Amino acid sequence: MKIREANMHDIPALHIIRNAVKENALSDPGLVKDEDYVRYLINEGKGWVCEMENHIVGFSIVDLKENNVWALFVDPEFEKKGIGKQLLKELLNWYFTQSNTTLWLGTAFNTRAEEFYRKQGWADAGFHGTKERKFIMTYEAWMKLNNCK
Repeated sequence: MKIREANMHDIPALHIIRNAVKENALSDPGLVKDEDYVRYLINEGKGWVCEMENHIVGFSIVDLKENNVWALFVDPEFEKKGIGKQLLKELLNWYFTQSNTTLWLGTAFNTRAEEFYRKQGWADAGFHGTKERKFIMTYEAWMKLNNCK
């Protein structure tokens, strides 16, 4: 498993993974466009991919402008191998070296993602709209998770 910074050449693979997920699936695959990835990877944040045997199997993207995890997805064929956890760790470590502002994300109700974020130390912050639960990670909580003083 290799985690590296995402780049523009990765966008086609990111689309494939995003559209392959079983939970938090897009109602319309056309809702997320190349320009969205470019915006977050180049202008407003940063992203990472996980490669196995030179094949991208997962990715994460953080939005520095909105202090939001914009994406964290793993190819369904590679789930339950620790990929999401490693991508999230990389994202959080980078984010909290850039900002001490609370980071948030939204995920659909009653999903494995909900449980995943809870296990990773994210706090439930109620609802995000009508179809998602909001989770937050404070700088202090991240420091505690990393055994920092």
